[in-house]
Amino acid sequence: MVLRMTRMFGLLFCARLAGAATAYGAEAPCAPVEIAPSPTPAAARVKNYAPVFESCASESGSTRLAVRRMSVDGTPLILTVDPQSLQTSLERAACWRCEATSDAAQAATRYLQALHPPQDPTRPPALVNAGLIHGAGGGAFVTGDLCPSRKQLDRALFEELAAQGPRTPVMLAVSGGWIARHGADFAWLREKSRSGALDIAWANHSYSHPYVRRLPDGRNYFLRPGVDVDREIFETEKLIIAEGETPSVFFRFPGLVADAALLENVRSRHLIALGADSWLALGLRPRPGSIVLVHPNGNEPIGIKLFLRLMQTGVMPLPLRPINEAP
Repeated sequence: MVLRMTRMFGLLFCARLAGAATAYGAEAPCAPVEIAPSPTPAAARVKNYAPVFESCASESGSTRLAVRRMSVDGTPLILTVDPQSLQTSLERAACWRCEATSDAAQAATRYLQALHPPQDPTRPPALVNAGLIHGAGGGAFVTGDLCPSRKQLDRALFEELAAQGPRTPVMLAVSGGWIARHGADFAWLREKSRSGALDIAWANHSYSHPYVRRLPDGRNYFLRPGVDVDREIFETEKLIIAEGETPSVFFRFPGLVADAALLENVRSRHLIALGADSWLALGLRPRPGSIVLVHPNGNEPIGIKLFLRLMQTGVMPLPLRPINEAP
């Protein structure tokens, strides 16, 4: 009787996985999920979206940390993080055995050490440039912010990056408002990634990027009263997923402005806050290990021109490195 029930469970489990594979194409049932973009609104595709923190193991012995649960087109999924490489992937929940964990239980992992770095006594407390501002080792970490904008994507930046060789890394901190307005540009970037020309890491830059001109930083951006931080974070993640990409573990505050409470809020959602020590348009020149910031959303042409000049004159520290290597 026990043997019969075990076999029946196994058949049902396999059937469930086979059904999930059919929904997402011909990929292997327990391979990382590839979600195809669709004109269907993200809210209709990505449902039951919730933050979690779970330790997960697969039948093959792989381990991950799950930070989000959801269903996409009716299939239960988890957003997972490799605790050492910081690489994220969307996985079928049915393929993993998960149980709740805590930051304390995972404190020895590289991910948690990046999430909760030791305090730097030489760095004065400030509202501006919240988060990791300089990476480990040499080279440079190129990052671009795609804040909401009516202007077209500045594609010259990406063509210059692609000219450096296959899978040149770049991190794009993207706002949901930019994706919603720039579907063709987002698709163009996805093709650069799919073709192997670029290796794009998608960071969260909030949904609406709240900002009021001439308002002091202490009462602006995410520090404006009434900003729903969870909505700003999760709506952007859901849109990135619905558009066929995978959110990374990085978050960049609008304006790079935050206080201690906001930093802890973002960390509680298991996101690594990211600043920059080389915002080119502000005249901050890169040095080995710099996190370089430009805005290829059309709003900051001077930063793009400076980046191209630094690359073409050999002044940019090389190699260009993936942002996952920065913490």
